[in-house]
Amino acid sequence: MAPRPTHAVVGDIAAADLYGDIVPAVRVRPMDHLPGLAVAGAATLAAAFLSDHYGAPLTLMGLLVGLALNFLSSDKRLAPGLGFSSRTLLRWGIVLVGARVTLGDIVHLGPLTLLAVAVILSATLASGVIAARLLGFSAAFGVLCGGSVAICGASAALAFATLLGDRRDGQAQLAIVLVGISAMSATAMVLYPIIAHQFGFDDRQAGFLFGAAIHDVAQSLGAGYAFSPEAGQTAAIVKLTRVALLAPTLALVAVLMRTQEGGGKVSRLPWFIVGFFLLAAANSAGLVPHVAAQGATQLAAGLLACAVTATGIRSPMQSLLQHGPKPLLVILIATLVALCLSLAAARIVVS
Repeated sequence: MAPRPTHAVVGDIAAADLYGDIVPAVRVRPMDHLPGLAVAGAATLAAAFLSDHYGAPLTLMGLLVGLALNFLSSDKRLAPGLGFSSRTLLRWGIVLVGARVTLGDIVHLGPLTLLAVAVILSATLASGVIAARLLGFSAAFGVLCGGSVAICGASAALAFATLLGDRRDGQAQLAIVLVGISAMSATAMVLYPIIAHQFGFDDRQAGFLFGAAIHDVAQSLGAGYAFSPEAGQTAAIVKLTRVALLAPTLALVAVLMRTQEGGGKVSRLPWFIVGFFLLAAANSAGLVPHVAAQGATQLAAGLLACAVTATGIRSPMQSLLQHGPKPLLVILIATLVALCLSLAAARIVVS
């Protein structure tokens, strides 16, 4: 009779499975998750403290704290919990993002404005893929960069990462995308209101620009309400429309991948995308109380921040800068495409 696998073997398997794509030969016990979960939770709380006291984006602080604790990734005891944080907690966070979305807010934009948002999103995602291929990266990495710029920043990057799995170029490049997205989103929050003033935009046009072009939700709303209350409201509706398009975009990418790999075979959608749709539908129908929706939104932010922090801890630092600034260039190109198209739509479509 063969000896039972040791805990060290379990840790080795979990550590090697950076993306959750490997089905382990042995089952990890629930108690094995506790050390890694405790580390990820404590690091996330530290990031939240820094974010509250210095006004920095929570996702950026979480990633930086995680990278500072990267030396812990060599501890096999932490591997199961860190993997659970960066994978399972992320997926539940994506489901809870559906509590932000209502169909009424999307319909309020009007058909032309909604079409403009969809066109900007599609073109931005496509520009990320094209730029990645021209710079020598895979199409999957382009989807990761373009999708994160096109939809909702770090949250979208993590969502695409968990969908793409081993088609990504590596955990280090995901960390670079998260750093680049957070930095460019913070920069956009400062620069885009200035650009809106230079173009002579009114409150509605400026709000559309901020909602359609700025990466993360918090920075988009921050720029909007800094411009004016009306601009902030418009930015919120446009931005949440982009968030609502996260699940359809993920579903489309999943179908395209399955079609390419399976000769036209279409498989079922990942469960977290279905969960997003169901929660958004329930929220649109008024079945989710306002207090519960607010709580779900805050919980989603916490789960996504924990996933970002765990990703930073698990990132292989030796390969983080392997490709130099080229990965950031892909994000920059997609960002400029989103900005130019949003400026044009704000001038032509929004009145």
